Amino acid sequence: MTAQRRWRRLLGAAIAVSTSLLVVTAAGAEAAPADIGNHEMGASIRAHDGAAPAGLAPASVDASVPGIDVSSYQGNVNWASYWSAGKKFAYVKATEGTGYQNAYFSQQYTGSYNVGMIRGAYHYGRPDLSGGAAQADYFVAHGGGWSKDGKTLPGTLDIEWGPNNACYGKTPSQMVAWIKAFSDEYHAKTTRWPVIYTATSWWSQCTGNTGDFSSTNPLWVARYASTVGTLPYNWGFYTFWQYSSSPIDQDTFSADITRLKVLATG
Repeated sequence: MTAQRRWRRLLGAAIAVSTSLLVVTAAGAEAAPADIGNHEMGASIRAHDGAAPAGLAPASVDASVPGIDVSSYQGNVNWASYWSAGKKFAYVKATEGTGYQNAYFSQQYTGSYNVGMIRGAYHYGRPDLSGGAAQADYFVAHGGGWSKDGKTLPGTLDIEWGPNNACYGKTPSQMVAWIKAFSDEYHAKTTRWPVIYTATSWWSQCTGNTGDFSSTNPLWVARYASTVGTLPYNWGFYTFWQYSSSPIDQDTFSADITRLKVLATG
């Protein structure tokens, strides 16, 4: 065999190996769960329903308490500045699924407390990755617990759209069962029912307006408008309302500071 022929055969073998590696890599990428990790509260709702204009304020918040919510996107937060601006409570993302923790959680959660805010943690639900009870356990184990100190709000389940405006491959009855499993497990571990953060549009699409959590779980509704609009199925009132994402997620508690402290105290 000539040197030229040996070279051609070696080159062909190398190309074949490279091609097979590319195929394996592509197959592995397709098999991996999509979008694990760093999602901020309301991102998919804003993409689906539309974001509020900059500077939007609720039409009537006479007896309400202003607050914010943060995630790793905000990094180390200057809590003193938000306290000076009148924010009295904060929710901080702790976890997502059963494999993601907010790297800035300690600074954000402790920092908000240290300036005087009443604060709580939230979990970004991923029904496509694991069961509701498993995710509640993970949340409680990584910052989502509750203490009766008057400064800690019950944890929140953030439940919104998955990739491509999908309901994580769940039927309405399966989705309701997943939410119930999370809620029941969180209550079993903390004695508190978790707040449920969602949008009316998501609840309609992904639960089919079934599953009644109104008697146990406080509602945190996302609606980027000057009025809160129609609430999700069977809730007669909201506890929190996220009304804007500019310049940071803006929230309001539906009653006065005394009632907020009652919610924190349990």
